Amino acid sequence: MKKLRIANIPGDGIGKEVVPAATAVLKTISEIHGGLNFEFTDFPWSCEYYLEHGEMMPKDGLERLRDFDAIFLGAVGNIKLVPDHISLWGLLIKIRREFEQVINIRPAKVIKGVKSPLLNPKDFDLIVVRENSEGEYSSVGGKIYQGEDEIVIQNSIFSRKGTERAIRYAFELASKRGKHVTSATKSNGIFHSMPFWDGVFKEVSNDFPDINTDSQHIDALSAFFVTHPDKFDVIVASNLFGDILTDLGAAIMGSIGIAPAANINVNGKYPSMFEPVHGSAPDIIGKGIANPIGQIWTAKMMLDHFGEEELGTVLLNVIESVTSDGFLTPDLGGLYTTKEVTEKIINRLKNK
Repeated sequence: MKKLRIANIPGDGIGKEVVPAATAVLKTISEIHGGLNFEFTDFPWSCEYYLEHGEMMPKDGLERLRDFDAIFLGAVGNIKLVPDHISLWGLLIKIRREFEQVINIRPAKVIKGVKSPLLNPKDFDLIVVRENSEGEYSSVGGKIYQGEDEIVIQNSIFSRKGTERAIRYAFELASKRGKHVTSATKSNGIFHSMPFWDGVFKEVSNDFPDINTDSQHIDALSAFFVTHPDKFDVIVASNLFGDILTDLGAAIMGSIGIAPAANINVNGKYPSMFEPVHGSAPDIIGKGIANPIGQIWTAKMMLDHFGEEELGTVLLNVIESVTSDGFLTPDLGGLYTTKEVTEKIINRLKNK
């Protein structure tokens, strides 16, 4: 039996509602699949934890997480309690950086029964590979002077190692999909980093002669996500560009509440972390209407990561059978609760 130890961090807001829902789904899968067993350990790290302890996680938090097979995160952030730059850098980004989760992948596709805001989405199915460790989100820079003379410097860091690693990951992923990689760039406006990015993309593409490529400026690419999302297979992007594109990808699916994500450690030294794209959604906390699909689809990505692609496919098919039959939460125009949608998914898994 394959035993998988999962660290659950529900975090803030609706994370505390959707993580238990997705955990119940994974427990159902382990009951059905006799050779797979999940062991979950919950950690209460959140903005509320910060208010009580003065830190988003204890000083030995990373040490406590490092021996798990994966981290299952719900949401981080409550601006009313803790500034975002403290909550995110104290938990989410801290885990990403310290555990060398250098790749972030986020799929977007037409989900049966979910109405896209696009007039004709044409059954798109794409995935964004986002460089997750440096780029525009590098914490290099500072402030000088005060008042009207105040100057803020924020440096973007693009290493050859980090850039090539993300681009190569995208090509390897495309070789298993539609054999096409699009590079998100802005070399006509960003003088140093983007021409460098373009050069590395060209170099890596030479190692994959069977993969078709193109390069799109981020502004035009954002427009094409809306007008022709079906034209894309794998898109590789820097940290900031990838972050923006994936929220747009969630939007054209119909709701950010259904979008999943994975933060991948590629060297095997530390666990990878799986989280939905949505945030803590403070406006609907406690109402029981949070969409659990983003977290459950994230569980599907975790199954894939563990080599259980067949089970992952079964889970996504069940999700789509539920949505296509109209069992939708209010963000998708439905009337069903978090609990009801989760129970539908669990019951259909049991009857597969």
